[in-house]
Amino acid sequence: MKRRCAWARGERETRYHDEEWGVPLHDDQKLFELLVLEGAQAGLSWSTILAKRAAYRAAFDAFDPRTVARYTARDVRRLLRNAGIVRNRAKIEAAIANARALLAVREEHGSFDAWIWRFVEGRPVQTARRYLFVRRISSTRARCALSHSSSV
Repeated sequence: MKRRCAWARGERETRYHDEEWGVPLHDDQKLFELLVLEGAQAGLSWSTILAKRAAYRAAFDAFDPRTVARYTARDVRRLLRNAGIVRNRAKIEAAIANARALLAVREEHGSFDAWIWRFVEGRPVQTARRYLFVRRISSTRARCALSHSSSV
């Protein structure tokens, strides 16, 4: 049985976890999609956003940043009426602003991908979980040792 994070419960979340989450991505349009979806997710569950992903793809022109960057107030009103997405003006306007910012970064650095990956020297940051669970510390000696440890 494959090990998964606790949030990967349903079929959609499991598929996302196994095929996309944590997988290095180097496509500007797919990176923009994740930027829009992550912005929409703020304050909500990721499963809610994954359930709305197809509607987002349709509503935001397949996440084409060139198209989204040209959205006007009329498009914002259209999106606010779309029950398939999170109808939050700030999140919609942020998606449009992010499309414009992505294009500016692309203009200056060649691609959004090249720009964003430079912050991690082009390699994924891999961290190992040191502890899978937290045990209650029952002794003074253990608490003292733990509080002086630089590895925790």
